[in-house]
Amino acid sequence: QVQVVESGGGLVQAGGSLRLSCAVSGSIFNINAMAWYRQGSGKQRELVAGFTSGGSTNYADSVKGRFTISRDNAKNTLYLQMNTLKPEDTAVYYCAAGIDIATMSRFGSWGQGTQVTVSS
Repeated sequence: QVQVVESGGGLVQAGGSLRLSCAVSGSIFNINAMAWYRQGSGKQRELVAGFTSGGSTNYADSVKGRFTISRDNAKNTLYLQMNTLKPEDTAVYYCAAGIDIATMSRFGSWGQGTQVTVSS
């Protein structure tokens, strides 16, 4: 079993920055992909940024150039540096870990989410 715990959300003014962290523990030997998702109020959950099973990174068009995903393999921790935040970035951010991005929704391990609120 895999445990996923996010931290680092909060309230920030537009233009500000936040850094999210995601600690993964447990039976991680099958974890090849890790990603950040978000779900705004009344919206569908969307992929924000992720490491694919091949090690490459994917970003949503809306965050390219502003968000950076990184990881510390020694600490089994995933990060999301969010800069130049906009009110439309307001959402609950989820970290997920699994075999690959394509099957993450069905078979990945998910955290409880952390709220990010960007005020205008």
